[in-house]
Amino acid sequence: MDLVQERPDYEYVLRGADGRSALVNDRRLLASFIVSPTRLIEDWAASPIAGLEPAQLDALLALEPEVIILGTGDAQAFPPPRTMAACLARGVGLEAMTNGAAARTFNVLASEGRRVVAGFILSGD
Repeated sequence: MDLVQERPDYEYVLRGADGRSALVNDRRLLASFIVSPTRLIEDWAASPIAGLEPAQLDALLALEPEVIILGTGDAQAFPPPRTMAACLARGVGLEAMTNGAAARTFNVLASEGRRVVAGFILSGD
């Protein structure tokens, strides 16, 4: 049996995430962050999901995604309606899920060549 390591067409891969940390490529992150297939923005000043303000999504929206994945920690939660509306008004989808599910979803969408951006809220913030 031949084993071949496939390298993705994109720069950043999420190898795992929970409510306290995430592994992006080979780097462990302990503070909230934003990731796209080609960019990593560390130390994202994100509030807990229930208080996430529309302006806190500006850094994600600046990357011109078609969809934003919000990793909400160990438990799924949703941002306030005004925050979701800010994305929808720009024609950008917004999905909120646990950090583990968000990591898997990000990797699938990135591998399909989609314009995906993910913001991960970690509990150390």
